Amino acid sequence: MNSNDIYVSLDIGTSSVKVIIGEMVNDSGKGSLNIIGVGNVESEGLRKGSIVDMDDTVHSIRRAIEQAERMVGLEINEVVVGIPGHNVTLQPCHGIVAVSGQNREITNEDVIRVIEASYAGAIPPERVNMGVIQKQFILDGKDEINDPRGMIGVRLEMEGTLVTGSNAILANIIRCVERAGLNFSDIILQPLAAGDYALSKDEKNLGAALLDIGGGSTSIAVFEDGYLKATSVIPVGGDLITNDLSKVLHTSTEDAENIKIKYGHAFYDHASEDEFFSVPVIGSDQHQQFNQLYVSEIIEARMEEIFELIAKELKRLGVTDLPGGFVLTGGTAKMQGVLELAQDIFKNPVRIAQPDYIGVREPLFTTAVGLIKYAYKNSRLPGSDSSSQVSVSEPVEKRVQKQHPPKAKPEKHPEEKMSSKVKKFLGYFFE
Repeated sequence: MNSNDIYVSLDIGTSSVKVIIGEMVNDSGKGSLNIIGVGNVESEGLRKGSIVDMDDTVHSIRRAIEQAERMVGLEINEVVVGIPGHNVTLQPCHGIVAVSGQNREITNEDVIRVIEASYAGAIPPERVNMGVIQKQFILDGKDEINDPRGMIGVRLEMEGTLVTGSNAILANIIRCVERAGLNFSDIILQPLAAGDYALSKDEKNLGAALLDIGGGSTSIAVFEDGYLKATSVIPVGGDLITNDLSKVLHTSTEDAENIKIKYGHAFYDHASEDEFFSVPVIGSDQHQQFNQLYVSEIIEARMEEIFELIAKELKRLGVTDLPGGFVLTGGTAKMQGVLELAQDIFKNPVRIAQPDYIGVREPLFTTAVGLIKYAYKNSRLPGSDSSSQVSVSEPVEKRVQKQHPPKAKPEKHPEEKMSSKVKKFLGYFFE
């Protein structure tokens, strides 16, 4: 596949692993996305957003990749990997360099140097650089510059936000990707990519929170003044509802999940008393009858608890006012009544975000689509290598010391070599 216009995102979630193959068409300088392949399989080996069994996780990744491959008839070798917001820290960073060229024209090398200078000495050994979000460049005192390349000046500055993550968490994710026989073209913080895609420009400027409610965890991403301000993860999600339904209805977890998806309603006042359904009793061939109103009482209580935990976490993060409101996404956001309940609890504007592409028009695909859009956007930012999909924290090659090529995928071509950039990436995480 042509890595210049084909991107493959990998979103490893607690409930499911999503793979999306997207073709970015560069029309008039703006990339439009065509979804050409999708893989979505049930996750194994993850609990509350964290890897607990590496072999099971690798197996899930392979199945999702193979499902997407069958749709397009292509072999996937390289992916954009999404990293969850666990143990992520954001801190302001500021770099200053003297322009190096004799004619004082700003080059890509100057931009790379000022980005590197912004985080020099700021990253502890147990943490890893996950990206520098560029806010503005300043050239000889003139601020609010988006791209200084080609300008003339003497002193170049960059203000941004340094994103760092846990070395162990990243290493485990990358090792799973490696063992699945994949290379990776980019590593992107999931809340950052999802928020950049799902939130409007006004929402990001005014101040808004993206709540990605998955199966085992809920990611919170707060944007303000156009940039990511805070991110966090709470270890609860839709699986909490499924477990409660399983216990109360005396049915299997699988049947409880199906009931939640098909008949579940999170807002008791709007649930139907007349909609009945049959529930198989676990360990027998008997069935019981329940109506939507009955299960809605259970679901509403759990969703209230999740929203209250979100509010408590926002308070801990110092977020007190969100004029842009809340945007819900993730698999659990699709359930009936979630929007109405959120509006009732948060007393703020609330909407649900989902991709608008054939085959992925569900909230659970928001992050996977966002990863592709963000990787494409970053490949065109100052300081990045435009010949390949790289992250905003470039130059990545400066981080890499050792090379660890991944194992070949089963029944495929082990002699295929990784690109030099991917080798450099891998060495960084396992030195």
